[in-house]
Amino acid sequence: MAGFRDIDSILKGWPFRPGEVTARMVKARSGRQVIQMRVDMGLLQMEMEHRPDGERPGGAETFFDYVVGEAVREGESFTLSKEQCAEADREFVQFYHRRICWLALREYKRAAKDADHSLALMDFVRDHSPDEEWTLSHEQYRPFVLFHRVQAGALAALEEDGPESAIREINRGLDRFKDLFERYDAAERFSDDELVKRLSDMREHVRKRYDVGSTLEEQLAQAVEAENYELAAQLRDRMRQIPTASVGHTEARGGSREGR
Repeated sequence: MAGFRDIDSILKGWPFRPGEVTARMVKARSGRQVIQMRVDMGLLQMEMEHRPDGERPGGAETFFDYVVGEAVREGESFTLSKEQCAEADREFVQFYHRRICWLALREYKRAAKDADHSLALMDFVRDHSPDEEWTLSHEQYRPFVLFHRVQAGALAALEEDGPESAIREINRGLDRFKDLFERYDAAERFSDDELVKRLSDMREHVRKRYDVGSTLEEQLAQAVEAENYELAAQLRDRMRQIPTASVGHTEARGGSREGR
C-alpha cells in the first residue's frame, strides 16, 4: 500500500543470530533514543523509560502503577480481573525483553531497575491473583528474574565500587534466593539450584580475578559462627564506617550504541 515502507534494508544489515541477544540504541526521527532488538522475523523497538511500548495505561507510567492505584481505591477486597491479568502478562513480557537488552548493552543499572519492576509486579499479582494456578504461572519465573537482578546489581557494583561491592551484592542476592526457597518449602534444593550455582561461580570468579579475600560481611559471619564476639564487634564498627552504595531501581552478546 502507498505510504508504507518495509524494513528490508535494516534487516539485511543486521543479521539475526540464534541463541544471542542482539540489541542496540538508536536515535528515532523525533530525536529520542530507543532500543532495538533483533529477532528472527524482524525487530522489536522499545522506549527507554517507563513502559517499553510507550503506552500509558489509564494515564499511568506503567500498568503496575495503574493497577496499584485501582487497588488503593477498592481496598483490601481488590482482585485482578481477567482483563487485568492479561495486561499484567503483557507488561511482564515487555519488561523481560527490555531487561535482556539492557544486559546485552551492559546497561546494568537499567537492567536492575527493570528487574525490580517485574519483581514488584510479581509480588502484587501474587497478593491479588484471582486463582492459584495463574499465580504459579508467574511465580515459576521469579528465580529467573531474581537472577537477572542479582547479576545486574553485581556488575553495576563492580563497575562503580569495585570487586568487594560486587561480592556483597551477590551474597545478598544469594540470601534472597535462600529466602525464596524457604518460602516454598524447598530449602533442601537451594544448594543444587542451577541459578544459585551460577551466582556462586560468578562470585568466586570475581574473587579470583581481582584477588579479593573475604569481605567484611563474610568475616563477620565467620566470627559469629566461631563465637569470636570481640572480633565480630570490631568488624561491625568497621562496616559502619563504610558508606552504603546502592544500585538503583536501576552474558548476553554486547549490543551497539548507535546515536549515543
